[in-house]
This record gives sequence, C-alpha cells and structure tokens, in this order.
Amino acid sequence: MKAIGFAAPGGPDVLHLEDVAVPKPGPDDVLIKVAYSGVNRPDCIQRAGHYPAPPGASPILGLEVAGQVVAVGSNVPREMLGSVVAALTPGGGYAQYCTAPWRHCLAVPDGMDVKHAAALPETLFTVWHNVFERGLARDGETLLVHGGTSGIGTMAIMLAKAFDLNVITTCGDKAKCEAARALGADLAINYREEDFVEAVKAHTGGKGVDIVLDMVSGDYVARNLQCLAEDGRHVTIAVLGGAKAELFMPLVMMKRLTLTGSTLRPRSDAFKAALADEIAQNAWSLFTDGELSPVMDQSFPLAEAAAAHARMESSAHIGKIMLEVAP
Repeated sequence: MKAIGFAAPGGPDVLHLEDVAVPKPGPDDVLIKVAYSGVNRPDCIQRAGHYPAPPGASPILGLEVAGQVVAVGSNVPREMLGSVVAALTPGGGYAQYCTAPWRHCLAVPDGMDVKHAAALPETLFTVWHNVFERGLARDGETLLVHGGTSGIGTMAIMLAKAFDLNVITTCGDKAKCEAARALGADLAINYREEDFVEAVKAHTGGKGVDIVLDMVSGDYVARNLQCLAEDGRHVTIAVLGGAKAELFMPLVMMKRLTLTGSTLRPRSDAFKAALADEIAQNAWSLFTDGELSPVMDQSFPLAEAAAAHARMESSAHIGKIMLEVAP
C-alpha cells in the first residue's frame, strides 16, 4: 500500500510517499480501507521528533480515519465487516489501509459525509474527556478555550454550546474571532489586541470562568488561574507555549482550584473503548443527525501531506485539515 513516511525527524518536507506492507489486524482490530485521515498537531510534533509512537503502535502518522472495514480480527463482531466507521487510531492513518481496535470505532451511517466523520475522532475524544469528564462541565457553566479556531477549539465550542455551556475563546485575529462567534462562542477575544484576563473578568462581572481548556501552558497558566472562578477547573491538554509554569499557590488555595490535564494517545485500549462508548451514547448522534458538523479547512491528497503539515504549522487554518486517501 501507499503510506506517508519519513526517514528522519525534521520539517514538513521530510514527509514522502512510500510503499509499505498492508498491516494485519490483531484479534481485537479491524482493518480499514482509509477514505480520509485527519491531520492533527501531535502528527507534526511526532514528525519533528518530539512525540514518539507508543510501544506497539504503527510508526506511520495519523490518529484518526474514516473508511470501510475490509477485514476483522478473531474477536471482532462479524457484522462489522463491510461497515463504514470513523476510528481513533494509535497511529497509521496516513496510509491506504489502517488498523484500529474495533471498540475505538464509531459507526458512520448512510448520509453522513465520510470526510466529516474522519475529522471527528481525535478532537471529539479529547474534548469530551477533558471538558466533560476531567473538567466536570455542567449546564450553565462558563468555559474558556484557547485557540478557538483550531480543530480542538472548534470542537470545544460546538460541544459546549450543545450542552448549554457559555463559551469564551481566544483567537489571533479578527477573522478568527468572527469564525468563533459564528460557531456559537459568546465572547471571542483577539489576544493580540486585548488582555484576555481583563476581558474575561469584564464579561463575567468579575466572577470568572468555571473551566479553562488550555493548549498553551507556559506563562498562560498563571493568567488562566486569574480567569477562574471559585472552585474552577484548569485542564491542560498541550504545552505549545512551554512546558513549565510558575504559579502563585495561595490563589489556588483561596479559590479552591483544581489543576488537571491528560494526554490521550498513551491511554490504554480499555480506557479509549470506555470513552468511545460514552461518546456513542451521549454525543455521536449530534453529528450523525447533522445537528453539529466539524469545521473544515483544507483537504490535501495523501501525497501532499507535507503541504498539509506546513498549513497546520502556519496556524492560518480554521478548523480541520484533512488528507484524502481514497474518495
């Protein structure tokens, strides 16, 4: 099969199309003929040499796909054969065929756009776990999410509004702020022109937000804590702005704050299966019924994965960047 590989870590230009063996599904896996694969920031970090694949995972990039199941392992329900699924993968998505644990798959019904389905798993699993499970989001609360027009940001805005949360987001320019508001954000702050701490305080009447979903870390953490209301929750999912933060711990004590975070890829198959079940019961129908739809940026042919990575790293995108593998 054709797949995207790279001989050594580096910039987007190290990516190239190569011939590799079709993977064999394990007892609990399905083999998917990939139609589309989503491009995510961790793919770029792995390509640069800073996010190695977990033990046993495919070295090929790609954490989410959609396509048709063409083979199943011995422990997989036979009725999955021939079905169309969206899957969270441990790797291997930038290829014509990809394996995934069958319990990490979500059924794509007739009438649902397969490209849209492929754009969902990584951000949906991440946001559901971190906002609703770790962040304990409840109706009527207020969420602050940074990077509101990223794949994670757009998903967080849509899901939060679907479950009756108020949403404040930060974006890097006027057009991105307008896009975030069009998705439902109650307030979009251009962080290049405004102090988001002061804007949050003004918008909430000094109370602050209940949850911060933070992808920046670094010096944002101390500022995020200033934005939190009493009993607020700070959830870190990436450290794009730096791995270390300096905190004023009396503020944590006085406000009774909770600081948590997670990474999805290293979690056990059993954890991801339980997360998939919860999403299937509570959120997947929002997308299969058409109530919500992922925000799409650009699609690139599989062979142009380098261009897709360059666009991701330019931060010019709004929503999901996709690779078209087999229409």
